[in-house]
Amino acid sequence: MANGAIEKTAENAHEAAIIRALGARSIVLVGMMGAGKSSVGRRLAGRLGIPFVDADAEIEVAAGMTIPEIFNSHGEPYFRAGEARVIARLLNSGPQVLATGGGSMMDENTRALIRDKGVSVWLKADLETLLRRTKRRNDRPLAEKIKDLLPLREPVYSQADIVVQSRDDPHDTIIDEIIVALPKKLGIAEDAP
Repeated sequence: MANGAIEKTAENAHEAAIIRALGARSIVLVGMMGAGKSSVGRRLAGRLGIPFVDADAEIEVAAGMTIPEIFNSHGEPYFRAGEARVIARLLNSGPQVLATGGGSMMDENTRALIRDKGVSVWLKADLETLLRRTKRRNDRPLAEKIKDLLPLREPVYSQADIVVQSRDDPHDTIIDEIIVALPKKLGIAEDAP
């Protein structure tokens, strides 16, 4: 029991050091739809004790309609412009874990803002995983285009500060990998608590 308490204290100190080093920056999860940005992001935020924000949900609130409705009524360029504005606003509200839409990183200005105001984490998932996770969802207008979009987006996603493989392991495993990778990017000594 005592060893477990010591490990938990060390874990909490490690996570507190991450939050201190993060300052007002956000941890920004990027990647394709179906990579697990929202589900991993919620748990990561809970573990670090900071807010979780889903950019897609914020876009829907700002627009007063769902993402499929925005696509159908106004088209993708209109959606992307609104998405860029919402992400820019959200990046001023750190620290937080921010899950972004799959296409948001394709905007050069959004990428620059994320570099300036965040630490980006690419949840990299293979095509089969993405297809399996999105095939039953009808709320993702571009889901049927994953095979075409993935090779176009991966080179941009690869510019992220941290890359973690999204797979069917428990979410805590993925979160542990992110938490282990954050100190190096944040300039925290490896042996710091």
